[in-house]
Amino acid sequence: MIYIDPPTWPGHGHLWSHLVSDVSYEELHAFAARIGVPPRAFERDHYDLPAHRYADAVRAGAAEVSSREVVVLLTRAGLRRRKRRDGGAPPKGCEDTP
Repeated sequence: MIYIDPPTWPGHGHLWSHLVSDVSYEELHAFAARIGVPPRAFERDHYDLPAHRYADAVRAGAAEVSSREVVVLLTRAGLRRRKRRDGGAPPKGCEDTP
């Protein structure tokens, strides 16, 4: 299933939502492509979606959840990828960005 949190994350003069899957990155990438989200919007384990695209994702079937629920869903699914603080390469197996 695909989920989206409210657009409450500020950046680059916009508010952003996180689009995630609790099934697989493949499901997430396919959904994002279907609604026209560019691959560059993928970051580690989610897509960043600007506030003006939130309704598009919901209309396409993304379930609305809280930001806290996004983290829980990713963690339970084994899909959570935390930001590396050391600036090193991603862990092995985490190079599957589109």
